[in-house]
Amino acid sequence: MLYQDADDKILEKDIFIDLNEAELVGSNDQVQVVSQIDRYRGGFDGDGDWNGARRYYVTQDSDLARIRSQEVEDLGEVNMASGDTLVDFVKWAVSSYPADKYVLILSDHGMGWPGGWSDPAPGRDGGGNDARAPIAQALGNQMYLSEIDDALGRARAETGIDKFELVGMDACLMGHLEVLSALSEHARYAVLSQETEPALGWAYASFLNTLKENPGIDGGQLGQVIVSSYIDDDARITDEQQRLDLYGRGGGFFGAATVPSARDTANQMGRNVTLAALDLGQVPALLDSVNQFAYTLQSGEQRGVAKARSYAQSFTSIFGSDVPASYIDLGNFVQLMQQVGGGGQIGEAGNAVLQAIGQTVLADKNGQEKAGATGISVYFPNSQLYGSPVAGPPSYTAVAQRFAEQSLWDDFLAFHYTGRQFEPSSTELAVPQPSSVRAPAAGQISVGAIEKSGDVARPG
Repeated sequence: MLYQDADDKILEKDIFIDLNEAELVGSNDQVQVVSQIDRYRGGFDGDGDWNGARRYYVTQDSDLARIRSQEVEDLGEVNMASGDTLVDFVKWAVSSYPADKYVLILSDHGMGWPGGWSDPAPGRDGGGNDARAPIAQALGNQMYLSEIDDALGRARAETGIDKFELVGMDACLMGHLEVLSALSEHARYAVLSQETEPALGWAYASFLNTLKENPGIDGGQLGQVIVSSYIDDDARITDEQQRLDLYGRGGGFFGAATVPSARDTANQMGRNVTLAALDLGQVPALLDSVNQFAYTLQSGEQRGVAKARSYAQSFTSIFGSDVPASYIDLGNFVQLMQQVGGGGQIGEAGNAVLQAIGQTVLADKNGQEKAGATGISVYFPNSQLYGSPVAGPPSYTAVAQRFAEQSLWDDFLAFHYTGRQFEPSSTELAVPQPSSVRAPAAGQISVGAIEKSGDVARPG
């Protein structure tokens, strides 16, 4: 099931081509591929420049410029940022094309723990959001993480799916522990990226071909194929004509008069990428280890904690570049804390977290600029972000609600910035008053939608 929110001026063409890449493989009686794609009005003008949402049963053809699959339904304009729309798509796919295992891949801009999947033209469905969270008032019509969690739960309940075999998010920044917490209730495996993704997205033709040739593989094996094929096997890189189009007939970020080779292109575009296949069945144990680690951090020197946060492998954040990075690699942070905090309880608890990460991450790919990435990020804002309703506890605990309920991480953040101590059994959501945050420079912050420059998507 491909939930392709292309109702976006920046990503419309890229997601449109992703569907065409899926058509290079198509469906058969053992692997059925369906899509709901919503296009943007006034952006990419290919394939007749149609707009609105359509549902397709994906069939095989070699034309990457036009969608030639079987059109099942023209939905008109729908709100792809609504959990109701996602539920309706899953219900249609399951009832129309029943299967033993279900894979759901969602494509659009991602924001990390806040969620993603915007829709500037929601049609009659309107623009729903999570009204509990101040961040929803700032960002508007998005499918926030709590809504994704709820939608997946409703989809399972209304279709009888025990769990999705795999949920993949072909979107930027979704490789957060907070996201894993939400997905683990609904799926066995996941594929997520900690960093922004190049606009070309995943290598659909490559991994779907492997699935078609090996329909008995499980979601973990499929996830590993998605990771290994990422960038290197993408049709827009391996096909010379597509590579020519990708570079706009020469130049691009190479500034070359001729189009670089597939290998050079993959090497360049892969410098900053991350992607991981994750066993969601290991998430409860991972959360337990993180909870114990968070509890022991109360005994550490908090200036050392702040230092480890500052030096940890970081990733692009929607909260801008004028504040320290707040999306950090969990494993790398733990490793740095073991150096800063020495041995003892912090070192022992850190080892448990690292072991749990190793059991959760089945496969990961990270470029040379992200050498410290271990597959899973966590949100660690500075005091300015933490003291803001948009980026702090009022939004964080509402949008990443399941994580906040299961985890002591929000309690640790409250301790780090206010001195509010907590016990291992703490269940109360930690939402301190902004006035209690102990740090200078607490003030207003701004958030921006993900935008693309050249061939790499980034927050703007």
